[in-house]
Amino acid sequence: MLIGIDASRAFVKDKTGTENYSYELIKAILELPEARKHTFRLYVRKSEGSELALWDRPASAGLEVRNPKTLQVIRIPWKFFWTQGGLAWELLRRPVDVLWVPAHTLPIVRSGKMETVVTIHGLEYEYLPEYNKFPQSLYLNKSTEYAVKHADKLIAVSNWTKSQLVDRLGADGKKIKVIYEGVGKRFLRATNNEGSELELLKVRNHKYERQIRHKYGLHKNYILFLGTIQPRKNLVRLIEAYSMVVKESVEASISNKVTPSGFAVPTWPSAGSPAKESPLSNFPDLIIAGKKGWMAEEIYKAPKKYGVEDKVKFVGRVAEADIVAVYKMARLFVWPSLMEGFGLPILEAMQLGVPVITSNRGALIEVGGKASLQVNPEKVEEIAEAIKLVLNTKELREGLVERGYKQVKKFSWDKASRETLKILTSI
Repeated sequence: MLIGIDASRAFVKDKTGTENYSYELIKAILELPEARKHTFRLYVRKSEGSELALWDRPASAGLEVRNPKTLQVIRIPWKFFWTQGGLAWELLRRPVDVLWVPAHTLPIVRSGKMETVVTIHGLEYEYLPEYNKFPQSLYLNKSTEYAVKHADKLIAVSNWTKSQLVDRLGADGKKIKVIYEGVGKRFLRATNNEGSELELLKVRNHKYERQIRHKYGLHKNYILFLGTIQPRKNLVRLIEAYSMVVKESVEASISNKVTPSGFAVPTWPSAGSPAKESPLSNFPDLIIAGKKGWMAEEIYKAPKKYGVEDKVKFVGRVAEADIVAVYKMARLFVWPSLMEGFGLPILEAMQLGVPVITSNRGALIEVGGKASLQVNPEKVEEIAEAIKLVLNTKELREGLVERGYKQVKKFSWDKASRETLKILTSI
């Protein structure tokens, strides 16, 4: 069977949600023994290739790009209208048996004999149109509606996403298969000689820790958010909630009390007395990691607005080689997004033994389950109370960590790849 895959998102340099999904799932499918019965044709942009070239290595079993009988890579040179122009034209010239698009957009012009499968990641644009730029919102809206109506099969990344496709877009539930995303091998706890062993050993190495802390300006204790910096992630409310916890801690420290987070800190120095540590020197920083997205200006102004500019740090995008360590060293992971079709970062944090606070919206309820502390993302006080509770309660932290390890077992790229390949080959 000749299977075409839109791999245009899989090999971009700076991957986010749909890009990571495309890369991890395509790679996992091609590594399956049963995949060798088929021929795969990957469609990529002409500019892509540095990461794709890494697949052409003996160590990557089943991914030998140099073998045109099992894997063909088609570079499409179109700069604009890549999907509706370049990809559509290539498919008309050289059709495939089935085309899989890992993210939303299906070519309008295509052969009637070709079966199509499209993955839908969510309908955030429907719920939060004010947090999307107009061209992007319009594009997502129309491309998703078209794919839902015309694709032969749909893959939804959560039951929540499936329900929204049925309820809001009138999709036929019978042609939708829910296939969860997985957690990358580098995030798995190592027991023997698994690929993650070296990563976790590095994290436990004090020298390596110091290097990572110096590189990103991380103190010993910190609260972590990791994701694209955009309004939908609800970061302004997170910063406001954090400022409430900080101010309460300062007030407690002035009275020589233990802070709500469980940190004992010195009092403010009186006039003429020797300088002492700041009352917040041992209080966890809020680290916001990720690339800048659209409409992010208010987010970057929020720390100063709420008086915590010295405690909130934007560290930019974390290098792939450093992500495991940055997660692992965090005291708490907070992801209070307003709406998500899935929510992979909370699983990555869980897998590395970090307690998670997330929102009770969309697929995050389903993905986080009882292994996360879930809050109303629109109530700042509720986010603040959750932060204080987790930082101050050892039993709660340990319980969240233990349940997190169990929750992650439900999600694997191996399982996702087998289920996806089954759809592609049985359509």
